[in-house]
Amino acid sequence: MIGLFGGAFDPPHYGHVALLRTAEDVLGLERVLVLVAADPGHKHVETPAAVRLELARAAFPGEEVVLDEHPRTVDTLRAHPEWRDPVFLIGADEFAHFTTWKEPDEVLRLARLAVAERPGYPREQLKAVLEQLAAPDRVLFFELDEPLASSALRARWQLDDVPPAVAEIVARERLYGQPHGYTERT
Repeated sequence: MIGLFGGAFDPPHYGHVALLRTAEDVLGLERVLVLVAADPGHKHVETPAAVRLELARAAFPGEEVVLDEHPRTVDTLRAHPEWRDPVFLIGADEFAHFTTWKEPDEVLRLARLAVAERPGYPREQLKAVLEQLAAPDRVLFFELDEPLASSALRARWQLDDVPPAVAEIVARERLYGQPHGYTERT
Protein backbone atom coordinates (compact mmCIF):
# COMPACT_ATOMS: atom_id res chain seq x y z
CA MET A 1 0.00 0.00 0.00
CA ILE A 2 1.39 3.39 -1.01
CA GLY A 3 0.90 6.52 1.05
CA LEU A 4 1.03 9.98 -0.47
CA PHE A 5 1.85 12.94 1.75
CA GLY A 6 1.46 16.18 -0.13
CA GLY A 7 1.71 19.80 0.83
CA ALA A 8 3.56 23.06 0.61
CA PHE A 9 5.90 22.09 3.49
CA ASP A 10 6.53 25.74 4.28
CA PRO A 11 8.26 24.73 6.54
CA PRO A 12 8.16 20.99 7.25
CA HIS A 13 8.09 20.49 11.01
CA TYR A 14 7.86 17.83 13.69
CA GLY A 15 4.08 17.68 13.25
CA HIS A 16 4.55 16.62 9.63
CA VAL A 17 7.16 14.06 10.64
CA ALA A 18 4.88 12.67 13.36
CA LEU A 19 1.96 12.46 10.93
CA LEU A 20 3.99 10.51 8.39
CA ARG A 21 5.60 8.17 10.94
CA THR A 22 2.30 7.50 12.72
CA ALA A 23 0.55 6.80 9.41
CA GLU A 24 3.31 4.37 8.41
CA ASP A 25 2.88 2.48 11.68
CA VAL A 26 -0.92 2.57 11.98
CA LEU A 27 -1.74 1.95 8.32
CA GLY A 28 1.12 -0.41 7.55
CA LEU A 29 2.25 1.59 4.52
CA GLU A 30 4.81 -0.18 2.36
CA ARG A 31 5.95 3.02 0.67
CA VAL A 32 5.40 6.74 1.27
CA LEU A 33 5.90 9.37 -1.38
CA VAL A 34 6.24 12.94 -0.09
CA LEU A 35 4.89 15.37 -2.70
CA VAL A 36 6.07 18.97 -2.36
CA ALA A 37 3.60 21.20 -4.21
CA ALA A 38 5.60 23.40 -6.57
CA ASP A 39 2.78 25.95 -6.78
CA PRO A 40 0.09 24.97 -4.27
CA GLY A 41 -3.36 25.79 -5.60
CA HIS A 42 -4.78 26.22 -2.10
CA LYS A 43 -2.41 28.82 -0.67
CA HIS A 44 0.26 31.37 -1.43
CA VAL A 45 3.84 30.49 -0.52
CA GLU A 46 6.82 32.80 -0.69
CA THR A 47 9.54 30.19 -0.19
CA PRO A 48 10.70 28.92 -3.60
CA ALA A 49 9.74 25.35 -4.52
CA ALA A 50 13.37 24.21 -4.78
CA VAL A 51 14.05 25.38 -1.21
CA ARG A 52 10.87 23.74 0.12
CA LEU A 53 11.90 20.53 -1.65
CA GLU A 54 15.31 20.70 0.06
CA LEU A 55 13.60 21.34 3.42
CA ALA A 56 11.27 18.36 2.92
CA ARG A 57 14.15 16.08 1.98
CA ALA A 58 15.92 17.17 5.17
CA ALA A 59 12.78 16.56 7.25
CA PHE A 60 12.07 13.13 5.77
CA PRO A 61 15.44 11.39 5.32
CA GLY A 62 15.05 7.97 3.79
CA GLU A 63 11.70 8.82 2.20
CA GLU A 64 11.08 9.46 -1.47
CA VAL A 65 10.51 13.24 -1.72
CA VAL A 66 9.60 14.76 -5.09
CA LEU A 67 8.37 18.03 -6.51
CA ASP A 68 4.73 17.87 -7.58
CA GLU A 69 4.05 20.18 -10.53
CA HIS A 70 0.27 19.82 -10.21
CA PRO A 71 -1.40 22.55 -8.15
CA ARG A 72 -4.39 20.34 -7.23
CA THR A 73 -4.48 16.87 -5.67
CA VAL A 74 -7.01 15.49 -8.15
CA ASP A 75 -4.71 16.43 -11.04
CA THR A 76 -1.76 14.71 -9.36
CA LEU A 77 -3.80 11.55 -8.84
CA ARG A 78 -5.04 11.55 -12.44
CA ALA A 79 -1.47 11.91 -13.70
CA HIS A 80 -0.39 8.78 -11.81
CA PRO A 81 -2.81 5.87 -12.40
CA GLU A 82 0.05 3.50 -11.57
CA TRP A 83 -0.39 4.33 -7.87
CA ARG A 84 -3.57 2.17 -7.75
CA ASP A 85 -5.73 3.23 -4.82
CA PRO A 86 -3.13 5.10 -2.77
CA VAL A 87 -3.79 6.52 0.67
CA PHE A 88 -3.48 10.32 0.73
CA LEU A 89 -2.35 11.55 4.16
CA ILE A 90 -3.73 14.82 5.54
CA GLY A 91 -4.27 16.51 8.85
CA ALA A 92 -7.69 17.17 10.36
CA ASP A 93 -7.35 20.92 9.69
CA GLU A 94 -6.98 20.20 5.94
CA PHE A 95 -9.83 17.68 5.99
CA ALA A 96 -12.12 20.31 7.53
CA HIS A 97 -11.80 22.14 4.18
CA PHE A 98 -11.79 19.05 1.96
CA THR A 99 -15.12 19.89 0.29
CA THR A 100 -13.51 23.10 -1.07
CA TRP A 101 -10.83 21.09 -2.89
CA LYS A 102 -11.10 20.67 -6.65
CA GLU A 103 -13.40 17.66 -7.24
CA PRO A 104 -13.28 16.15 -3.74
CA ASP A 105 -15.44 13.17 -4.69
CA GLU A 106 -13.10 12.40 -7.60
CA VAL A 107 -10.15 12.59 -5.19
CA LEU A 108 -11.91 9.94 -3.09
CA ARG A 109 -12.56 7.79 -6.15
CA LEU A 110 -8.86 7.86 -7.03
CA ALA A 111 -7.45 7.59 -3.49
CA ARG A 112 -8.47 6.90 0.06
CA LEU A 113 -7.86 9.63 2.63
CA ALA A 114 -6.15 8.98 5.94
CA VAL A 115 -6.87 11.86 8.29
CA ALA A 116 -4.66 12.52 11.30
CA GLU A 117 -6.65 13.82 14.25
CA ARG A 118 -4.74 16.07 16.63
CA PRO A 119 -5.67 16.21 20.32
CA GLY A 120 -8.50 18.64 20.96
CA TYR A 121 -9.57 18.95 17.32
CA PRO A 122 -13.38 19.27 17.20
CA ARG A 123 -14.67 15.91 15.91
CA GLU A 124 -18.02 17.50 14.92
CA GLN A 125 -16.24 19.50 12.18
CA LEU A 126 -14.91 16.27 10.70
CA LYS A 127 -18.31 14.57 10.87
CA ALA A 128 -19.88 17.51 9.01
CA VAL A 129 -17.40 17.04 6.16
CA LEU A 130 -18.01 13.28 6.02
CA GLU A 131 -21.75 13.88 5.65
CA GLN A 132 -21.14 15.88 2.46
CA LEU A 133 -19.08 13.20 0.70
CA ALA A 134 -20.33 10.63 -1.81
CA ALA A 135 -17.95 7.98 -0.43
CA PRO A 136 -17.31 8.65 3.28
CA ASP A 137 -16.19 5.03 3.67
CA ARG A 138 -13.03 6.00 1.73
CA VAL A 139 -11.92 8.18 4.66
CA LEU A 140 -9.89 6.67 7.50
CA PHE A 141 -9.00 8.43 10.75
CA PHE A 142 -6.01 7.90 13.00
CA GLU A 143 -4.84 9.58 16.20
CA LEU A 144 -1.83 11.88 16.26
CA ASP A 145 -0.18 13.13 19.44
CA GLU A 146 1.53 16.16 17.84
CA PRO A 147 -0.74 19.25 18.14
CA LEU A 148 1.26 21.73 16.00
CA ALA A 149 0.10 23.00 12.59
CA SER A 150 2.28 24.84 10.05
CA SER A 151 0.27 28.05 10.37
CA ALA A 152 0.78 28.05 14.15
CA LEU A 153 4.48 27.38 13.66
CA ARG A 154 4.94 30.36 11.36
CA ALA A 155 3.02 32.57 13.81
CA ARG A 156 5.33 31.75 16.75
CA TRP A 157 8.45 30.60 14.94
CA GLN A 158 10.98 28.60 16.97
CA LEU A 159 13.67 26.50 15.34
CA ASP A 160 13.22 23.71 17.86
CA ASP A 161 9.84 22.99 16.19
CA VAL A 162 11.66 21.60 13.15
CA PRO A 163 14.17 18.77 12.70
CA PRO A 164 17.80 19.92 13.06
CA ALA A 165 18.57 19.40 9.35
CA VAL A 166 15.64 21.69 8.50
CA ALA A 167 16.82 24.29 11.03
CA GLU A 168 20.23 24.35 9.36
CA ILE A 169 18.70 25.11 5.97
CA VAL A 170 16.39 27.74 7.47
CA ALA A 171 19.40 29.48 9.05
CA ARG A 172 21.54 29.18 5.90
CA GLU A 173 18.79 30.56 3.65
CA ARG A 174 17.60 33.10 6.26
CA LEU A 175 14.02 31.86 5.97
CA TYR A 176 11.05 32.79 8.12
CA GLY A 177 12.76 35.85 9.60
CA GLN A 178 15.78 33.97 10.96
CA PRO A 179 19.10 35.82 11.02
CA HIS A 180 22.02 34.09 9.32
CA GLY A 181 23.75 31.62 11.61
CA TYR A 182 20.81 31.24 14.03
CA THR A 183 20.56 27.53 14.79
CA GLU A 184 18.94 27.23 18.19
CA ARG A 185 16.12 28.72 20.23
CA THR A 186 17.08 31.86 22.16
